[in-house]
Amino acid sequence: MPDLVIRHVDHLLAERIQAFAKNHQWSINEVLLHALRRGLGAAESGQQAETLIEADELAVLVGAWNPAEQAVFRETVQALSTTRGDSLVPASREARLFE
Repeated sequence: MPDLVIRHVDHLLAERIQAFAKNHQWSINEVLLHALRRGLGAAESGQQAETLIEADELAVLVGAWNPAEQAVFRETVQALSTTRGDSLVPASREARLFE
């Protein structure tokens, strides 16, 4: 199998890769192969990557919302679902759109 080199990895991405590896007790190589397979839809089981993502995988890297944050998010989504799209344009911009 060919070896690949990934250059210009920023510190934040490197930290997230290391955290994922530590949390799952995987090597860095295993994490990168896992991410590439899922990201490119080439999971080993033959399923598309989107169907294999575990709900808590991202929460491990960035944290989960607390109940108050979840409530605010649900309220915001509800408000946006009942709002007309044209009412989301700021009034000053709306005036320029119709000039």
